[in-house]
Amino acid sequence: MILAAVFMALLCLLVIVGVPLVVSLASVTIGYFLVTGAWQLALAQQTIQAIDDFVLLSLPLFVLAGAIMNVGGITARLFTFAAALVGHFRGGLAHVNVATSVLFGGMIGTSVADLAGTGSVIIPSMKERGYPAPFAAALSASSSGIGPLLPPSSPMILYSAVTGVSLSSLFLAGVVPGLLLGGIFMGVVAVMARGGRFERGSPFDVRIALRAARAAILPMGMPAIILAGLVLGVFTPSEAGAFAVAYGIVLAGPLYRQLSFARLYKACVDTVILTGEIMLVVGISAALGWALSLAKVPAELTALIDAANVADSAFLTLCALLLVALIAGMFLDPLIPVIVPILLPTLIALKVDLLHFGILIVVTVVIGQVTPPVALSLVVAAKIAKVDVMAALRANTPFLVATIALLLVLAAVPGLALWLPRVLD
Repeated sequence: MILAAVFMALLCLLVIVGVPLVVSLASVTIGYFLVTGAWQLALAQQTIQAIDDFVLLSLPLFVLAGAIMNVGGITARLFTFAAALVGHFRGGLAHVNVATSVLFGGMIGTSVADLAGTGSVIIPSMKERGYPAPFAAALSASSSGIGPLLPPSSPMILYSAVTGVSLSSLFLAGVVPGLLLGGIFMGVVAVMARGGRFERGSPFDVRIALRAARAAILPMGMPAIILAGLVLGVFTPSEAGAFAVAYGIVLAGPLYRQLSFARLYKACVDTVILTGEIMLVVGISAALGWALSLAKVPAELTALIDAANVADSAFLTLCALLLVALIAGMFLDPLIPVIVPILLPTLIALKVDLLHFGILIVVTVVIGQVTPPVALSLVVAAKIAKVDVMAALRANTPFLVATIALLLVLAAVPGLALWLPRVLD
């Protein structure tokens, strides 16, 4: 257990000093195999076995679909629709920021991709309207975390591949928490806007809202069609991903005439690079998880959590597991393919509901992306806003507290996430 902790600390240290995660993970895994005398051939076997998963075939397809949507003129339509719906509130552009992330994130499924698509449009607009640059960066970084909770979600695809939990169930379970997170952020903005701190937008106009809705209805239809197809058994996950790519190409190409061959090529290149990195992380992490299981680290972790949970409370058990994941999430991105193979035997031994934990770990991923020392989403947003990362970090405090509060509520009330898959799946 101590040796495993040393190697995990070494992994975090390597990431902090700037070594790429794939290189850090491979170095630590190979080192652990050599030091412990684990069967070295298993390193290659476990790596290949982990990525030889049918569900993972959908990952590059959904990533490509999101990239096509990103370069295909979708952002402006969704931004206009969100502005027509909520732009009339006090702090209207901040509300539009959150609403756009709900709409756009549901198609992209990753925080950083959401930021690339919406942040480059909304952050400059907020600065022009007089919003403080750190606030604009903080809100954009936090609201981009709504995307991973809404289908199609890349973190959920990875979790499904590692644990075997139904992908359609995960997609359904994330809908309510994702909408709750958006509502909570808008509530935080409303509180901060009291006293005339932020501007008020134009009055609500039904005709403008209807016109914007007509322009945005086709892009918004993609997540709904994918989710319905998976739940009704029309699509397998990989078929749903292929449909999403075709849908995106038709929208951005013939209909909107925004998808040139150069933009499509860039989307394909970005997809290949991102997918390659994620697949390496998934495979190597599985090998590390196998070696740690062989050394009985999960069994010792289970015993440690059992001993600490004197009240025999399922909520306290979840909190202990989430604390481990939160600490790891501060350093590791992507988190799920690294930490879940290590925690999975412990989750099974403690009889944790894997579907429920899947939603909790995705929220943990969202928190990790705005928490130092890595804070990837916050760094990207601060770069777009041209503001110091520490200033954005301070401005993000209310949104970070709200996200942690939602995580605790979801852990205490599983029904918030589980009722929809129980009813529909």
